[in-house]
Amino acid sequence: MMEAALTRTRLKLAVFFLVTFHLKTDLTEAMQVTSSGPQTIQKPQGENVPLGCTYTPGVQDVGELDIEWSNVSPDMTQKDRLLLTYTGGKIHNYDPSLSNRLRFIGDPKQGDASILLSNVRVSDTATYQCKVKKAPGVDMRKVTLVVMVPPSVPKCWVDGKEEKGSPVSLLCKSSQGSSPLTYTWTRESGGALPPVMAADTGELLIKNHSDSYAGSYVCEAKNPVGKAQCRYSLKAYNPTNKVGVIVGAVIGALLLLLLLLLLIWLLVCCCNKRRYEKEVANEIREDTHAPESQPSSRNSSYRSVLGYRTHQGVSYSSVGNRMPSINESNASHRSNSDKSSKPSAAVAVKPLPPLQYDHRYGYPV
Repeated sequence: MMEAALTRTRLKLAVFFLVTFHLKTDLTEAMQVTSSGPQTIQKPQGENVPLGCTYTPGVQDVGELDIEWSNVSPDMTQKDRLLLTYTGGKIHNYDPSLSNRLRFIGDPKQGDASILLSNVRVSDTATYQCKVKKAPGVDMRKVTLVVMVPPSVPKCWVDGKEEKGSPVSLLCKSSQGSSPLTYTWTRESGGALPPVMAADTGELLIKNHSDSYAGSYVCEAKNPVGKAQCRYSLKAYNPTNKVGVIVGAVIGALLLLLLLLLLIWLLVCCCNKRRYEKEVANEIREDTHAPESQPSSRNSSYRSVLGYRTHQGVSYSSVGNRMPSINESNASHRSNSDKSSKPSAAVAVKPLPPLQYDHRYGYPV
């Protein structure tokens, strides 16, 4: 019985070794796609990135070689986007936007299906698949490319007056850079760093500033594809006299108010003075009598009314002597004519002398 059991054990071991050897032979003879590169690649924009894909066909793989590179869609319900193929000994590019930046590195027939993507951009971030077919063998490999923007040179500044005893914050920020972006503060001179520091926002908080914290600080912005630095020299000033500042501000406000009131008072006094002078001038004009006109001026005025026209046989007198009106002159003329019509002694009429221009009056007299 022991011999029979030993025989059964030997048979089982023989069968196990035969099955294992057969499976190993099948695996070595099947198509295998390999690559020494990582499954996920992080690169800064602008670089040239190789995507490795090497293959080893099996003994039974005697069909035509077919290599496909495609962009795997993150949505499983959507089709993958075909980029580059090698079929029938010819290379075909299916993406015009990548035609000048995507190519095979070596000879695809010699077991190297790796490609090179030049001048990578953030939009090139995707999962790429290499698929090698040679009937009846087929195998594939996926590699994820993450294109990132390195951090720009950060800006360092301080939030606070750098006064002793007051809280002061050292801040650091890069305007460009892909996440995750972290900030680290170090101290070039002086003692240890303050205990409070936020790596995600780039803030270094000093709750109670003193001379011991004064010195040169360095901030480094970093992400997986790059890093950059900036420096800031922190000072420690004596605190200002706040009470004196407040008292000075109050005194200044009061002086300004007094000056404003003084200007208003001067303006009111000036207006009252002008009004008083105007009223006095009006009273003087009302109390003053008009000057008497000279006889010559009256004659001139009277003659100007007549239009500077003189008539022969009309005598002119001064304003003191009343001039007869036109009706009285006509009545006198009629009475004289009536008298002349009666039989009486003839009245001799003495002719008037001719008029002569007088430069003093400006008209004939």
